[in-house]
Amino acid sequence: MFEISQIIGLNNKTLIIAEAGINHDGSFSQAAKLIEEAASSGADVIKFQIFEAEEFCSENSEFFDLFKSLELKEKEWIKLSKIAAKNQIVFTASVFGKNSADLLERTKAPFYKIASGDINNLPLLDYIAKKDRPIILSTGMSNLCDIESAINQININGNNKVALMHCVSNYPTKYDETNLQVIQTLKTTFDVPVGFSDHTIGPLLPALAVISGASIIEKHFTLDQKLPGPDHKLSLDPASFKAMVNNIRIAEKSIGNGIKSLTQGEKELKKLARRSITANEDINQGTILKENQLKIVRPGIGIEPKYLGIIKGRMLRKDVKKNQPITWNLL
Repeated sequence: MFEISQIIGLNNKTLIIAEAGINHDGSFSQAAKLIEEAASSGADVIKFQIFEAEEFCSENSEFFDLFKSLELKEKEWIKLSKIAAKNQIVFTASVFGKNSADLLERTKAPFYKIASGDINNLPLLDYIAKKDRPIILSTGMSNLCDIESAINQININGNNKVALMHCVSNYPTKYDETNLQVIQTLKTTFDVPVGFSDHTIGPLLPALAVISGASIIEKHFTLDQKLPGPDHKLSLDPASFKAMVNNIRIAEKSIGNGIKSLTQGEKELKKLARRSITANEDINQGTILKENQLKIVRPGIGIEPKYLGIIKGRMLRKDVKKNQPITWNLL
């Protein structure tokens, strides 16, 4: 199965995406600062939204002027991609049309991101799929049929490098709306890597998503939640994002392999915490053991208590002292 984490050299680690989106507020210097802070906070990827407002928004829309003010020039995006490389963080973006898709290609980004709003935009998916680069597809506001159609459209172009992001397109998303079990549903149904694009407030849910099977985490990232743009309030600042990354790395370690076995520490503690069958008094060689001559106490270095029924009625081959554990070689 395709693993996007391997494309950028992470092996089996969770891919952590800092979704800077439009939190640059139209400022190149703010975008550059977002890259630097995301790298310092432990993100693997910094992701923006590259667009020309005309690609996806009607000029009659009340939001057109806002989106127009958030455009950056191509030379700025190219420079930002180089700043990302200098800070050893992967640069990519969500794209919303052919022009922005071509621009992202010129930045040499290793994969494309498609927003939930375009999951049914099959012409755009068709165009991007032909570039034969990995695609991460968000699945907010969709059902399984929508997702299947999108994947099929990408696949018919010979591109099978698709990952899905479980996503709830509420801003912010309430905890009881997140439905993290969908992560396993998507993995089972489509046999592709599945991540979680988190729109809840705070750093908690991503670690829970990793435990639920997510291999990619995307979280909105800002320099300051008090900035005036529309996405800053539901984004994590650098300190909170770093805490989220730490929680994810702890979650990765805690998942394990599903095999119930003793850790080395448990093996040592087992000797102290478990009980064993022990002499309740001095007992001479040749004695046929009775239950009242035995007790079950710590440490667990003798015969286990579950064998008490077998021990009773057996003859001692050697003398034992009170409080001495009974071992099989004494019978």
